[in-house]
Amino acid sequence: MHNIKLTVAYDGTDFRGWQIQSGLPTIQGLLTEVLHQLTQESLNVQGAGRTDAGVHAWGQVVNFKTYSKLAPEEFQRGCNALLPPSIRIREAEEVALDFHARWRARAKTYVYSIYRGAVVPPSLWRYVLHVHRELDFTAMAQAARCFEGERDFTSFSASTGSEEEDRDQTMIRSIFHSELIDSSCSGSAASALICDRRLSPGEWLYIVRGSSFLRYMVRKIVGTLLQVGRRRRPASDIPNLLEKRDRSCSGPTAPPHGLCLQSVEYPDPTVSLGEKMGIG
Repeated sequence: MHNIKLTVAYDGTDFRGWQIQSGLPTIQGLLTEVLHQLTQESLNVQGAGRTDAGVHAWGQVVNFKTYSKLAPEEFQRGCNALLPPSIRIREAEEVALDFHARWRARAKTYVYSIYRGAVVPPSLWRYVLHVHRELDFTAMAQAARCFEGERDFTSFSASTGSEEEDRDQTMIRSIFHSELIDSSCSGSAASALICDRRLSPGEWLYIVRGSSFLRYMVRKIVGTLLQVGRRRRPASDIPNLLEKRDRSCSGPTAPPHGLCLQSVEYPDPTVSLGEKMGIG
């Protein structure tokens, strides 16, 4: 048996999200169908993140186990030949059998794009939230930093749709980096997280890197940052919102089309268990 890892990019505009839904177009559903054509097997295609309807990805990671003798590069070519142009396999490789795209992920980076110009270029309108009104960049950048650290993000989450899953889910998340940048910040630490992403003139990017994320968490953070930018609440209010653990307290959920799953990180497979634990 082989375990194949794919790095996938997609335009989420015309899809109902990542996860398979009966009778609806989804990324996981199309990938599963195409891989079945290539292998004639019923495969369990696992994704690192369940992106919502309309959300895009540059670095979604998936894996599946197969008895097929196709080489990784053949999977890449075959999938790209059969998939619509809005979904591309950027990379393919064989990994250890215990690799799991979701459960082995160490960190994910999301990017939310806000376009500040008067007219959105046609090439960008699917991927940016257009906000031409005045925004206080300094206040928003200050507020963005308040999300860093290990915190309870109940106030910035949405229900999973299942009472049982909501009850069992931990709301604690670790955010390693949270920053708002514009074109003047191209040399910042955040820019290293989006090395494959070119910042357009008039575009602001909210970049957040964390261990994992709750449903709608990034979009609720962005909606709250926009309230700060419009001076409807101060940046100093963010810690209070986190402490309240009340979903009704955060700002509105920002639209999905500005959000992109930029990358997913995994432990270095060449590092031994002893090194990971600081032994030897």
